[in-house]
Amino acid sequence: MKARQQEMSGDQHPKARVLLGLWIFSIFTLFIIYLGSNEDGSVSITNITHKFYRYKPLLSPSETPSLSLSPTPSPSSMPNNQEKTNCRDELEEALTGASTETNTVIITVANKAYTEGDKPMLDIFLDAFWLGEDTRPLKEHLLIVAVDQTAYERCLFLKLHCYKLQTEGVEFDGGEKLFMSEDFINMMWRRTLFLGDVLKRGYNFIFTDMDILWLRNPFPQLTIDKSLDLQISVDRFNGDQWSDNNPINTGFYMIRSNNNTIALYDEWYAEKDKSAGKKEQDVLFDLMRNGAFTRLGLRVRFLDTMFFSGFCQNSRDVMEVSTVHANCCRSIKAKVTDLMKVLHDWKKFKAYTDDDDMWEFQWSDHTACRDSWNTDPMTL
Repeated sequence: MKARQQEMSGDQHPKARVLLGLWIFSIFTLFIIYLGSNEDGSVSITNITHKFYRYKPLLSPSETPSLSLSPTPSPSSMPNNQEKTNCRDELEEALTGASTETNTVIITVANKAYTEGDKPMLDIFLDAFWLGEDTRPLKEHLLIVAVDQTAYERCLFLKLHCYKLQTEGVEFDGGEKLFMSEDFINMMWRRTLFLGDVLKRGYNFIFTDMDILWLRNPFPQLTIDKSLDLQISVDRFNGDQWSDNNPINTGFYMIRSNNNTIALYDEWYAEKDKSAGKKEQDVLFDLMRNGAFTRLGLRVRFLDTMFFSGFCQNSRDVMEVSTVHANCCRSIKAKVTDLMKVLHDWKKFKAYTDDDDMWEFQWSDHTACRDSWNTDPMTL
């Protein structure tokens, strides 16, 4: 009897093992089908392989090269001691977004005082891009550099290319910086340092003050001779575009990024602490008069006020003028008043249908700016 029980027990173990094997095989089969299934219900060996094998990069994340879309300056345009970087910081992002195919950007600086009021300076500036000839597309290459939060937020609201200029240990309060005040001079030097950084990143640029109206696309006038390093506006043109006796104005200029122009900016900014009470424009003029342009091998052109005019000297020909600068003016209030007159003059000119009317065109007097020099600063 005992032997019979052992025999029956021995017969049951193989059956149990077979059932267990079938169960395990079924589970394994279902698991394989799950791994290899596609969205259409078919089974793919590739899917099974990919899910069992995970690709391992040859380099660690810190060693993996980054793919930067930022423009890479040519060796001739880079300072010898400058290291190329793969990082794209906020400024690089802003410059890349605004630049043309030739790595050229239009740059202007804004603060709170230029973005507030019944008719802010920023709005007048943008109005000219709307009303000018062939100027609307240029807005896509305009970078607004905001020196305070209000200006930055206003720029973002207008959906422009914007960059917030951060200055360690310095906070501009956004108020108006009266011409030649200490705050005005400090802001001009901070602007110079920033623009030097743009050059070192390999970007060419046109710098324009915000109190300049772009009535025509200036690029045709500025790109005739591509060998020029710097083309700069003047308060009054002396008739010779190569003469360093022209009184330069740093409110509008085009500059190319190369070793020579970068060296100029480095030398220019290095004069800051040795030039107390002087604005950066006066320091650049002194460098020019002392032969810095020639010594650094720069080809410089001084822009005729017929094309790049201002309140110091009106353009002689409204049919040729590209820009009008509210220079020779002390306050924002006066600039706004007289720039609005310029826009009115321009719209009147564009409405002319008779050639005789065009020849009779005259600019309105810049009375508000002229009177601003005789007004108490506290009332401006």
